[in-house]
Amino acid sequence: MKKIILGALLMFATITFAQSGTDGLEWIEGYEAAAKIAQKTGKPILANFTGSDWCGWCIRLDKEVFSKKEFEKWAKKNVVLLKVDFPKRKKIPAAIADGNKALQQAFQVRGYPTLWLFSVGKEVSDITPLGSTGYVKGGATKWIESISPALPN
Repeated sequence: MKKIILGALLMFATITFAQSGTDGLEWIEGYEAAAKIAQKTGKPILANFTGSDWCGWCIRLDKEVFSKKEFEKWAKKNVVLLKVDFPKRKKIPAAIADGNKALQQAFQVRGYPTLWLFSVGKEVSDITPLGSTGYVKGGATKWIESISPALPN
């Protein structure tokens, strides 16, 4: 599979945040922090490209999938969660916003929600795409079925 190199991303990765939602999951904001966890755990990253405060389908995905215990159990076992947010009403730090734009361009994301599953190599800028999905009707079970085939064995 082709690899994506994100050197510019590292310039903007100095600030990172982790947000725990009401669902108990930790969504990391900041690629470099997520990449380091992925390298340490051997898990791929699930990047959620979202407009968290304005995108109706993103909000629906959060309510129907990400807030469910089934997703929480699956995510904790299989992936590192990265939130790549493009909000309209809330402010995020410039370094995070710039890093999010770099990821958006690297993965050629044109709409929201888009979720990419990818692995990180020895260098945090060495990314191998594994698969992508978006909103999938049917709740957590159907959504998990849509992305699970892309998980590394």
